[in-house]
Amino acid sequence: MANGKFIVKTDKAGEYRFNLVAGNGQVILSSEGYVQKASCMNGIESVRKHAGDDGRYERTIAANGKHHFNLKAANGQVIGTSQLYADKDGMENGIRSVASHAPDAAVVEE
Repeated sequence: MANGKFIVKTDKAGEYRFNLVAGNGQVILSSEGYVQKASCMNGIESVRKHAGDDGRYERTIAANGKHHFNLKAANGQVIGTSQLYADKDGMENGIRSVASHAPDAAVVEE
């Protein structure tokens, strides 16, 4: 079992956001802003539900040539976005990390 965690914070605009953080402290997935805390918590549950489904990951290349991915819910909505990776292998490792950490990650509010 991985020892990652979801960290929930409010941003400067007062919106709730979460980051999925690996055991080593690295952010591996970030959410959009949510107006309501309950919606943010639902986003976390959606990440847990879909993290193990490789078909839910949209792999893309940014304008600067770096790789990143989005995790999408069943309705196609993006529920989390990765950091930028230098290469495809790094991005694939990031996806595996989300898949292994998300299902059992604790939720911590800061």
